Amino acid sequence: TKNHMFLVDLINKGITGITVEETLGKSNITVNKNAVPNDPQSRFITSGLRIGTPAITTRGFKEAEVSNVASWICDILENLENENEIDRIRNEVINLCNQFPVYTPKG
Repeated sequence: TKNHMFLVDLINKGITGITVEETLGKSNITVNKNAVPNDPQSRFITSGLRIGTPAITTRGFKEAEVSNVASWICDILENLENENEIDRIRNEVINLCNQFPVYTPKG
């Protein structure tokens, strides 16, 4: 796209942006809660997410890696209270990020 971010509307899922932001954070996936048009929630809770791509492009992720991240986000959305699923995804995120470090020390 011409923009590095997009919004996800969660109204029809009956979950809040802050809940998803916090749960994805537990699995080492960083997103931000964000208001969506006609949001019934307050700006402190929200009904949406803002997802940006700079961190994944900086790491060098390509289509396959981005597809994995998108799948993990969907898995979390379907299992917000499943600690085993959150742990599984966190481990997969760590493994993927180890393959694509942001910084490699010289020496």
